[in-house]
Amino acid sequence: MGTMVLSELALAVALALRSVALENGLARTPPMGWMSWERFRCNVDCQADPRNCISEQLFFEMADRLAEDGWRELGYQYVNIDDCWSAKQRDAAGQLVPDPKRFPRGIKALADYVHARGLKLGIYGDLGTHTCGGYPGTTLEYVKQDAQTFAEWGVDMLKLDGCYSSGEEQAKGYPEMARALNATGRPIVYSCSWPAYQGGLPPKVNYTILAEICNLWRNYDDIQDSWDSVLSIVDWFFTNQDVLQPAAGPGHWNDPDMLIIGNFGLSYEQSRSQMALWTVMAAPLLMSTDLRSISPSAKEILQNRLMIQINQDPLGIQGRRIVKEKSHIEVFLRPLSQAASTLVFFSRRTDMPFLYTTSLAKLHFPEDSVYEIQDVYVGKIIGRLKTGDNFSVVINPSGVVMWYLRPTALPVQPQHVVRQQVPSRGFRPILL
Repeated sequence: MGTMVLSELALAVALALRSVALENGLARTPPMGWMSWERFRCNVDCQADPRNCISEQLFFEMADRLAEDGWRELGYQYVNIDDCWSAKQRDAAGQLVPDPKRFPRGIKALADYVHARGLKLGIYGDLGTHTCGGYPGTTLEYVKQDAQTFAEWGVDMLKLDGCYSSGEEQAKGYPEMARALNATGRPIVYSCSWPAYQGGLPPKVNYTILAEICNLWRNYDDIQDSWDSVLSIVDWFFTNQDVLQPAAGPGHWNDPDMLIIGNFGLSYEQSRSQMALWTVMAAPLLMSTDLRSISPSAKEILQNRLMIQINQDPLGIQGRRIVKEKSHIEVFLRPLSQAASTLVFFSRRTDMPFLYTTSLAKLHFPEDSVYEIQDVYVGKIIGRLKTGDNFSVVINPSGVVMWYLRPTALPVQPQHVVRQQVPSRGFRPILL
């Protein structure tokens, strides 16, 4: 596509946005919940595999687990249906309908069931001729009708994918769906896959515009059940942090995709690392695992109260990678409310635990400050640390050490709130 066409497209979108701005007041912190795709995919064979197929029973059971096993109270509130839920054809009125064998009671009954348990229901659509799994898509002429259908069913979140659609259709359709969802009068969190289909970066992706259309968006590839997949996502997000980090905030989030903790591809250390890095990224925490059989160790990681508090910090500032050592140790920092912050020390090594020594001064914390340090995974207060004090942490291979830092003494200076922006020369943590 030529530069002129791109700029004309951007102008058309910008003009359309004057009446589109999402302004739905939703997702002020990153959404939390459960999503079917990574773990259960498009398994529709309920005769051979009734326990694991995409059916109302699967979502009833996951809603029960969220409500009864301590997830809901921690903030995990969305039960999200992904692809392959619908019949292969729309009905005579052109309306999307759930597969009658796998969802015999319909989506409205499922939503009622979920709501009765203090939870919310998410659903999946695709802005194209077909969904990625080959089910009916939401082409432009169906956007308003499908938004109304979802609202009437009692849906609380929509993930709108982008298979089988062109760049021009996406540029029209994603803003149009925002407008259509607003027009229903029902609060529906809007998750877009638009940037992922446009390479995730400028000039094709305008994050200023995107933040006015969507509550969250997929930027990059689908996560798979492997450590290599997690690392590829981490690499892409932090390599491009100067573009991505300023785009995130209350009501509009970068989405690195689902948490795969509790499945088959990650070790214990790698599971702890995914949770910590997604938290630093202010990422949505959407688990995709079998909550009916999750191990105690995976559950403990996902239900870490301090971790969730950090992820849900009301300032909503996405963290950044601030150090990348030749020793394959990386350090990430996320500023939090009340002048607190979180640090993640991450090892890409595969040989042995590594003793990493640094100081808060080397990490550009303010001079003459004192911080109370709490280990996020252990839960204990480690002690107090002056900015100039050297300290060491032992980081396991593929693992993390994660700290929560609360200031106990700050240098005398005016307190003011500054939104973290793209740094010009090196990142400096900001007092808030």
